[in-house]
Amino acid sequence: MRASVKDGVGVFTPQGFLDGNSAAALLSIEDIQATTKLNADMVLVSLKKVVFFNRNGLDTFVKMFAKVRESKNVTVGFCDYDLKKYKAILNFYRGDVNFSLFASQDIAHLFAPSFNNKNLNVLLYSEDKSQRSAMAIELHDGGHNPIITQTEEEFIAKQNAENAYDVIIENTYLGQMGQNVSARVTGNAIIYTVTSFLDAEIGNMFNIAYHNNSLNVGFRLFIFDAYKVVSMNVHALNFFSRLASSAAEYNATICFVGMTFEKTPITFKENMEDSGIMFFDQMENILGDKEILNELGASSAAAVQNKRAINKVTVTELPSFIDATVATIEMMTNSRAVKETAQIHAIKIEDHQDKIASSIGFYGDIDGMVILIFPKDIAKKACQLLIGEETDDLDLILDTLAELVNIVGGKVKTLLSNHKVNVNITLPRTYPDIDSLLEIAQDRKGVQVDLSFDNDKFLFFLTR
Repeated sequence: MRASVKDGVGVFTPQGFLDGNSAAALLSIEDIQATTKLNADMVLVSLKKVVFFNRNGLDTFVKMFAKVRESKNVTVGFCDYDLKKYKAILNFYRGDVNFSLFASQDIAHLFAPSFNNKNLNVLLYSEDKSQRSAMAIELHDGGHNPIITQTEEEFIAKQNAENAYDVIIENTYLGQMGQNVSARVTGNAIIYTVTSFLDAEIGNMFNIAYHNNSLNVGFRLFIFDAYKVVSMNVHALNFFSRLASSAAEYNATICFVGMTFEKTPITFKENMEDSGIMFFDQMENILGDKEILNELGASSAAAVQNKRAINKVTVTELPSFIDATVATIEMMTNSRAVKETAQIHAIKIEDHQDKIASSIGFYGDIDGMVILIFPKDIAKKACQLLIGEETDDLDLILDTLAELVNIVGGKVKTLLSNHKVNVNITLPRTYPDIDSLLEIAQDRKGVQVDLSFDNDKFLFFLTR
């Protein structure tokens, strides 16, 4: 099958039914590689003429995509689908969508580096806040004017405005923009969702490496959304008791919300409470109470565990971390970065005033943590695009800064992958002041790079 190539986007258009056998017969890895030789920086499979597909059919293409991405840094994915197909694909690859989805070829072109038509007004919406941020950043970087809608209602109202926008984007997904795990973050609390009957299998289902790295980054409050849990047995009880004991070493807190004990022995609850686990009837009881949220989610200097020295393997990849950070912040603030110093030592912050910070962990072939320290003015400027307006609301700035740092983490992940270094990333942790950061980061040895953005000091710190 030959692809049509336009403005750097190569598109294959299969027809009929796509299962494992037919997909393999329609397209080969050589076909895709031939397209990249035609200077295509994006390779897509159009589903416009596909009547039916299953997971096996898509898997054939996804495996080819992975091979191409290993040899050449190109965007790969699918395009030209309706809402039903879009939801089916996300359902097939839930939590592991490492390719992109574009509702149409016209939308795909907006994200292609070779696309020459600039300064388009683009209305966009996604249920996934990280996806909204990722698309806005990519569009802005491409020279367009993205208008983010925060709710579906706002999106519907704005898209009905006649001739107000050049392009409208929905049902689109940018692959490899961050880490998709069964967790979300709210107010520096990580929320896990558990359902059904909890037994010994919870130990296999729960991503303990992700959890431990979240502790290392500085998260101290972990909430299990247990509204849909029917019951648990003694194996699950033992798992959560061990998890609570491990958390206690970091002065971290584990909470259960919405858990009923109609079909679970009440002695289980008593045993879990004895191990330090707290129970709340409603999520609002904890997330809606700032005093409780801050108390349980606060860092603790006594909690810093296993301080490890930065190693040569991690330092070797420093340019990838710096490149992803600098490129994102330069683009978001329309300023140029100047590197002033780079040294290996414990983190040093001379001026604590008017600074906020964020950290994000990574683990896999290498592991560690990146800490970014922003003057508030830079943070406000960098977040303005994602918020849609200027604001002095610190909570909103911190929340948006986490999204921005999540994008940086996604870019780091992609750059490292190009070097055959595979990592996963945690959700970002934010700090409203330097003192709360130092409770986690003080005495950790790492690489500190002092940067300046239009004479505003910015600090990058890579540690383990």
